[in-house]
Amino acid sequence: MPPAGPRPVGPLDDDDYPAYTMGRAAEILGTTPAFLRALGEHRLITPLRSDGGHRRYSRYQLRIAARARELVDQGTAIEAACRIVILEDQLEEAQRINEQLRAERGRPQPNTSA
Repeated sequence: MPPAGPRPVGPLDDDDYPAYTMGRAAEILGTTPAFLRALGEHRLITPLRSDGGHRRYSRYQLRIAARARELVDQGTAIEAACRIVILEDQLEEAQRINEQLRAERGRPQPNTSA
């Protein structure tokens, strides 16, 4: 019996794998395909295309779209919702990089919770 090692990562384990069709993505989010197309027009998410040209969405893109839908459902214009989500994503990435750099330098991390 081979030694137990890390579980192989397949396409469906990858948050960026374009596993969902537009119809299925809209169903999961409880929205319409038109809403997903609008997110693409506002450059919030850019779905990959299948060989047949159909849009395919990843789990990561669905999380982003769900956040935009929350904002739109609260009355935020779609353009503003897309910008907010982009800025939130950039902030999260910057915070992750800062934490990584602090850890590499061995500095204690400040408590950022208020």
